Amino acid sequence: MNPLLRRLHPYPFERWRELTQGVQHTGGLTPISLGIGEPRHATPALIEDAFKGAMRGLAVYPPTIGEPRLREAIAGWLQRRYGVTVNPATQVLPVNGSREALFALAQVVIDPTRDGATVVCPNPFYQIYEGATLLAGARTALANSDATRNFAIDWTQIDPAAWARTQLVYVCSPGNPTGAVMPLPEWQALFELSDRYGFVIASDECYSEIYFGTEPPLGGLQAAKALGRGDFRRLITFTSLSKRSNVPGMRSGFVAGDAEIMKAFLLYRTYHGSAMSPVVQAASVAAWSDEAHVQANRALYQTKFAHVTPLLAGVLDVRLPDAGFYLWAQVPGDDDVAYARGLLAQYNVTVLPGSLLARDAHGVNPGAGRVRMALVAETAECLEAAQRIVHYTQSLQGPR
Repeated sequence: MNPLLRRLHPYPFERWRELTQGVQHTGGLTPISLGIGEPRHATPALIEDAFKGAMRGLAVYPPTIGEPRLREAIAGWLQRRYGVTVNPATQVLPVNGSREALFALAQVVIDPTRDGATVVCPNPFYQIYEGATLLAGARTALANSDATRNFAIDWTQIDPAAWARTQLVYVCSPGNPTGAVMPLPEWQALFELSDRYGFVIASDECYSEIYFGTEPPLGGLQAAKALGRGDFRRLITFTSLSKRSNVPGMRSGFVAGDAEIMKAFLLYRTYHGSAMSPVVQAASVAAWSDEAHVQANRALYQTKFAHVTPLLAGVLDVRLPDAGFYLWAQVPGDDDVAYARGLLAQYNVTVLPGSLLARDAHGVNPGAGRVRMALVAETAECLEAAQRIVHYTQSLQGPR
């Protein structure tokens, strides 16, 4: 067996299942889960129709590089959304969801024979970053989010010696779980570090189309263009249809950016056997070519968060995020696991303890004392969950 497998940590949901063994709700309330970030709005009809019309595609082997019409649809979306121009033949690859691609890129760009091969990750983080790092034979260096700066990542926590060993940096903007969006000055600082030390930037942007202000979140390619880096050197961006179009089961997304890295990534993927089904490609073309369903989806989230956030803000330290579909709330008492276990036992609502989404670094666990709430269900169910959370939190504070 690959000895590196022993370095992997249990996934957060596995750890949560272990922590809640024996926890039973006896009050008769129906279960409500805000624990998993799985979109639950209806799949758009145009995507279902595209599936039905493409079934003949199952009779052929798909090319790993994807069909030209899909790569052109993706390039067209990038132009409309971010105002950036990419070559669909050399700078775009369809992938089976951003998760598998985020993992695979590390296997392509990491050279484990270099002394102290390092990958910098935000903290808290999507655990795929860590798993990809460990299985590529590298180590992680963690940069904590800073609650006093809207959960911006404190890149200054990585010292020059660690930067010199760094080969890859994972960025998540909008962030999971915080919802924070990286502004242009932070991108500029990260690009300058990349120029100095030569590392690749992997920008995970799968929550980019769910936002609450009038301006859509800044993307990595967009930031690069604004800063005169139109060749997107050492930058790869990752986007998925799962959240944008409510099709997590489709496993469809893309990567785009530096043509030289994309060439190596295509070679790896050719051997890895990760070509996208022609049926999924056809449905993806339909999805990337339409914005009406995305606008309708975003409006549902905006309405939902407008109702739920003020209710929870009455008892918890929580505010509307920049983007994404999570609330990142500080809980009373600062014991996020105890709070979440009590909520499950007494009110049958599942939230994810923030400490399970982070690691101890620089003397703290930046997820400790917080819980992540995924507002993915319909508004009525999320409101019911919020009301239960309010009652539970008030019970912890005692009579007034």
